Amino acid sequence: MSEDDRNLRRAAVEQIRRSIPFGAFAWLLTDPETTVGNAPLAEVPCLDQLSRLVALRYTSARRWTSVAPGVPHRPVVPSSELAQFLAGFGKYDVVSLAFADRFGWWGFLDLWREGGEFRAEEMELLGALAEPVTAALRMSRAAMFVPSDCVRERGSDPVVLLLDRDLAVRRQTLGAEVALRALLPTEESRRPIPAAAYNVAAQLLAVQAGIDAHLPLSRTVVAPGEWISVQAAWLDEDIAVTIGPVEQRERWLLFCRAHGLSDRETDVVVHLAEGDDTRALAARLHLSEHTIQDHLKATFAKTGVRSRRELLALARGG
Repeated sequence: MSEDDRNLRRAAVEQIRRSIPFGAFAWLLTDPETTVGNAPLAEVPCLDQLSRLVALRYTSARRWTSVAPGVPHRPVVPSSELAQFLAGFGKYDVVSLAFADRFGWWGFLDLWREGGEFRAEEMELLGALAEPVTAALRMSRAAMFVPSDCVRERGSDPVVLLLDRDLAVRRQTLGAEVALRALLPTEESRRPIPAAAYNVAAQLLAVQAGIDAHLPLSRTVVAPGEWISVQAAWLDEDIAVTIGPVEQRERWLLFCRAHGLSDRETDVVVHLAEGDDTRALAARLHLSEHTIQDHLKATFAKTGVRSRRELLALARGG
């Protein structure tokens, strides 16, 4: 989790709280393609049972992917497992809002109010924040792509955690605590919370249950230019969660989504990063060289660069 996006969300939470009172909250960023959560910012009353809360949130019939983005909704179905779980901590009304645009999913926010329901006018006010907050979240992702000479050096070997079906961590490889602490900073005196592992593992359970079809994969940034991939897969009856650097091509695609590039502009950037020149790009994409130049100019404007060299430095290094 980068400090910039955390500060952005904290400021937004405090602004929302002034107009819409609430007690607890959970705000996750999401992989723009898979919609799977990462980098949680949360104040909830059940941190000691976080793995259970995450699992139920992903397997709920009203999860954030089941409703239109930008429309506040109540994710807790009465008498559901999630409702019964939350009842053990108090009588809460929960309202959720997903942040997405045509370039991808950027996060979702759950607000919890104890002892009363959110009013219709409060829901409407929350919905009005969706568009500007979505844009801010996407731009905060875009700002994390920097030239390679600005990227902090960190070990590139992947680490693995083994979880059971209840999302309890059974075993982990050397370096797992360092990776988890990078994904969700915690005090040195405390063990890191494996929230990233919980999210992809819960998505794997949701896929198995037929609730959602997205890959159990979430990619996020932990420092400028340092993008991390967290992915879950079955290993016999257990769940293996792998944490490691994002693959180069995936990084380019994330760069294009975060900067709001069109499909054609994305094609140009990816093939340019693979080594194509203008002539090769034109031949590959069945376009004129003049049209390729037009796409590059549009891409330069959206990414804030002035040359192909600067563009590739951001895309490859970010």
